[in-house]
Amino acid sequence: MNGLSGRSGIHIAGSSAIVIIILLAFQVGVVAVGEAGDIQISPDGLGYRFEQDGWTYLHTGGSPYERGFQHGYLMAPEIEEIMSSLRYLTFYNTGMEFDFFAESAVEMYLPTIDEEYILEMQGIADGANAAGTKVTFQDILGWNSYKETVGYRWPIVKSGVYAGMEDEMDGCSAFIATGSATEDGDIVIAHTTWTPYERARFFHVISDLNPDTGNSILMQTAPGLIDSSTDFLVTGAGLMITETTISGFNKYETNKTPSFMRLRKAAQYADDLDSFVTIMNTNRSGGFANSWLVGDAKTGEIMRFEQGLKFFNVSKTTDGYFVGANSVEDPMIRNLECSGLDPSEIRGSVGSRMVRLPELMEEYAGEINTENAKTILSDHYDVWQEEEIPSSRTVEGHYELDPIPAYNREPYKPSGSYDGKTTNSSMAMNMSFIARWGAPSGIGFDADAYLEEHPQFGYLEGYLDSFPVCSWNFFEAGETV
Repeated sequence: MNGLSGRSGIHIAGSSAIVIIILLAFQVGVVAVGEAGDIQISPDGLGYRFEQDGWTYLHTGGSPYERGFQHGYLMAPEIEEIMSSLRYLTFYNTGMEFDFFAESAVEMYLPTIDEEYILEMQGIADGANAAGTKVTFQDILGWNSYKETVGYRWPIVKSGVYAGMEDEMDGCSAFIATGSATEDGDIVIAHTTWTPYERARFFHVISDLNPDTGNSILMQTAPGLIDSSTDFLVTGAGLMITETTISGFNKYETNKTPSFMRLRKAAQYADDLDSFVTIMNTNRSGGFANSWLVGDAKTGEIMRFEQGLKFFNVSKTTDGYFVGANSVEDPMIRNLECSGLDPSEIRGSVGSRMVRLPELMEEYAGEINTENAKTILSDHYDVWQEEEIPSSRTVEGHYELDPIPAYNREPYKPSGSYDGKTTNSSMAMNMSFIARWGAPSGIGFDADAYLEEHPQFGYLEGYLDSFPVCSWNFFEAGETV
């Protein structure tokens, strides 16, 4: 790129970026590839990656540009694949080119993004280019803000009014519990992400991020992103963070701070629950409106933080639980900023899970731990059909198996749960969690067999990966091969 500038006061010219690359390459040394394909770009172990049972563990650290460069260099092949997929699927799903959204992101968001994160994203782009993947800062910003520009802003721009969401926002199941609800009285948190499988395949990264300022972060993410996006993370401050997106949310304001930067900043710099809320609420846009479930491992206190555009709600406890199923308790957010959200409608995905998750919390009351958290995430009881059958209404969601899906989704759409994560206070204080790639229950997904059986989704051929059956794995900060 020729350069970028904004109110942040940063200006990165092409020649300056090249000089920085040369200096960084001199510092980190020669690229080494291990026998198992593990890659290291730093002799001191600062930047490296390795594969583990479906996951890619990525370790980066240092100054903003340095850690970004490590990320981009190490994940260059995956970033290239993501960009190819985004360009095809964005046009197919919206009729607009990916570059339209990336250019909009530069115009809207660049003046609101801290210099630290501009440098990190520039580093990602430069690192990927140094490894042979042609990508620009604009591309990386477009990818980081994709959920917001396509899912929240675009429906408004397209219609000229506040329209219903066109992206799938009714995904993810989660809970957080503490005190007498758990086996040892500590916090237990768990989450399974629901996403269309053509995008889900990219969120296989366990990022061990060690910035030179603020908290270290261990999180699930995707190549090229500076935040989690799937939102399961623990921080050096002892915060345990997850969320479920508020379904039917339809309010958005442009030229505000994008959600990906607010979350990354909150994870990196918040030391307690209150400072997390403060950072997340600063100059918020309404993009990626969520019901956040956050625990402080230092105190045992947990929080449900429901964040809309004009309204937000905070509930805390040291004895009890909160569940997440893409619903919202706050009447103002639900009635004034959402459309079509009815938590009592058990024929829908939200209503059915808002019945089932509390049932499971009560069933395991006093015994909740990371082991039965796996069972809760794997639950297949459909409260509408009153039987054990994986569907769009179960805690572990499976649209691809559902002939009568919730809302107006297409029957058998390839979308649903593709991961499971859980941790407790003790593990979080040691910067660790347990994760499974693929559905928490172990249900596999064969892309070739699926497309043969459901030719109506043939446009996804080449952009849909299988999810083989993997095991639960333990991950911790500082882990090596």
